[in-house]
Amino acid sequence: MLEQAFSAASSIQPVKHLYVHIPFCHRICPYCSFHKHTPGGTDMTAFVDALLKEVEKQPLKPQTIFFGGGTPTMLSDVHLERLLRGLKERVDMSEVVEFTMEANPRTVTASKAAIMREMDVTRVSLGIQAWDDETLKTLGRDHARADAEETWQVLRKAGFPSLNLDLMFSIPGQSVETWRKTLEHSISLQPDHISAYNLNYEEDTDFFRRLKAGEYREDEGRDAEFFNLAIDTLEAGGFEHYEISNYAKPGHRSIHNEAYWLGEDYLGIGPGAFSTVGGKRWNNVKDTPRYMAMTLDGEATAVDVEELTAEQRRTERFGLELRTARGLPLALIHPESSKMLETLREQGLLSYDEEHVRLTRVGKPLVDPIAVALMG
Repeated sequence: MLEQAFSAASSIQPVKHLYVHIPFCHRICPYCSFHKHTPGGTDMTAFVDALLKEVEKQPLKPQTIFFGGGTPTMLSDVHLERLLRGLKERVDMSEVVEFTMEANPRTVTASKAAIMREMDVTRVSLGIQAWDDETLKTLGRDHARADAEETWQVLRKAGFPSLNLDLMFSIPGQSVETWRKTLEHSISLQPDHISAYNLNYEEDTDFFRRLKAGEYREDEGRDAEFFNLAIDTLEAGGFEHYEISNYAKPGHRSIHNEAYWLGEDYLGIGPGAFSTVGGKRWNNVKDTPRYMAMTLDGEATAVDVEELTAEQRRTERFGLELRTARGLPLALIHPESSKMLETLREQGLLSYDEEHVRLTRVGKPLVDPIAVALMG
């Protein structure tokens, strides 16, 4: 099955979207469910070797590259430069239009920023989450407001063409006024893009355990209030609300993320990274030492390979494309759901034309139940 998956990947056109997963974090945030861990005694030279060995055998001619984690900027200057330079030596970069690096405020230095610019990184996404120290403490972040302010100036001075701020709302103890101040201060820094995520309680996280223990609670009304405040504030600040959690100044949409939302193929390298290529999906082993050993020994690291059915792809499109400003293609809605479509339109939750269904301002906070209702 693994061999079939890679055979399928190599027999089609080169993949246009590359994701590289760096799983290391200084501290594990209590809300995060991504594959991540502290570096421990990891041989970072061998880790970089493994990533480069994996990428060199892939059918790639990327238009977008995205380094995520974990914390990619936790790599030292030496390892970061070697990884980025090695990538350029092994991959045809002639069509890359966007190269994003996720960053943590405590791990960015002027020298790292200079390396990233020299290696043609065009976009940095800085994980701020909040601008008040009390909320940052609740989130278990390893930075304070002052760290984030300093890092932002470092990135600005480095001259990246596009900078994003990652924010989060509906955090335990966070007030509406605190969220308002976070949004206003973010706008004052003049970022090119802002991502504003509603906190989700993911299984296998400390936040989820505290939710189940009754220490935290979910509140849809509070979520909607925070969400609507983000729309009002950011649109007034000149940002386009082009996806439920994402806002961009003109010309600064995330091209890589739009490719995900529109169902384009993407290839992930690194431990735990997911790929969807040629109708097949798989992920790499999530054990970093095992990933490194297998890759350096020339073994395939893909596990959980599945062939996506037409209905699976359709379901995913409802969940992703309805979140976008472009909307969901009308053709995906089955005739038996036409009555529900009209009911939702009459309720003011969506609109549609001959090509797409789009959520209204009232419908946006209800994207998930609306998607389920329309799937039929």
